[in-house]
Amino acid sequence: MLKNQNIVLSVAPMMDWTDRHCRAFHRTFSRHALLYTEMVTAPAVIHGDRARLLGFSEVEHPVAVQLGGSDPALLAQAARICADFGYDEINLNVGCPSDRVQGGNFGACLMREPQVVAECVAAMKGAVSLPVTVKCRIGVDDQDPEEALDTLADAVLAAGCDGLIVHARKAWLNGLSPRENRDIPPLDYDRVRRLKARLPHVPVSLNGGLESLAQGLAEAEGLDGIMFGRAAYHTPELLADVDLTLHGVPAPHEDTFAAIEAFEPYIARHLEAGGRLSDITRHMLGLFGGKKGARIFRRRLSTEAIIPGAGLEVLRSAVDEVRRRDLQAA
Repeated sequence: MLKNQNIVLSVAPMMDWTDRHCRAFHRTFSRHALLYTEMVTAPAVIHGDRARLLGFSEVEHPVAVQLGGSDPALLAQAARICADFGYDEINLNVGCPSDRVQGGNFGACLMREPQVVAECVAAMKGAVSLPVTVKCRIGVDDQDPEEALDTLADAVLAAGCDGLIVHARKAWLNGLSPRENRDIPPLDYDRVRRLKARLPHVPVSLNGGLESLAQGLAEAEGLDGIMFGRAAYHTPELLADVDLTLHGVPAPHEDTFAAIEAFEPYIARHLEAGGRLSDITRHMLGLFGGKKGARIFRRRLSTEAIIPGAGLEVLRSAVDEVRRRDLQAA
């Protein structure tokens, strides 16, 4: 495959999904994909259990933290804390449409307040030496996406923003649930490409509805990055093609079986520290898509890994079932 070092592939921040175990697991498939944390609010970073909220394994690099908030001073303080934890990038959420963010006046609500977003970016840039990026929508509710996205982009770039990640849909804060906002508003990849054409020297990444690496690369022609969300989570083996396709180097492991085996020491350390097997295996249910035994693999992990005291033998047994059935089908 052709080497292409101009495209950055990342895995989107997803609440309840992209925790530290998910990120460590995804890293077994790609050394180069940029991984993002779940969104964490600035007040939580400042006042909460930082080790729990921000702790991560060194194997996760490169890894970015996504912050939520609209108070420049609090975001600057939170950004400093995150930088001290060793993150590679600070990202500001200007795209999440959940009820929680609407109540706190952050996330997608901020598409209506570009100057506030700019002040937040400027404060974070003044607090850390890391790249500070913004993840946004193309607009919200009745906004004109041409005007809304350009206005936000110009404001944050003037404040020092190092790059934009654009979910190529509007968010409808009135009338659609957060889940519906992930599917119902139509995708407009052309709008993101027009933004890049207007700002050729600004890093712009595309997010939203991308299902395969080939599709993502085709849609992102002329752009600087592609961000996968649910596709990467539900079919994590998608990430196994990233290193060769984009960087010209082999994947970390020859196949999924080898990747799981290499991941076992991480799981063992978690179990020894008192964690549950299901804390990790819940992120592995999408493995082996299309293989004989994938269904029983999911069923075994869904029912047996949740049992208190479940250990690596549960995972190994489920993997062995896939391997046996795969050999039979060969």
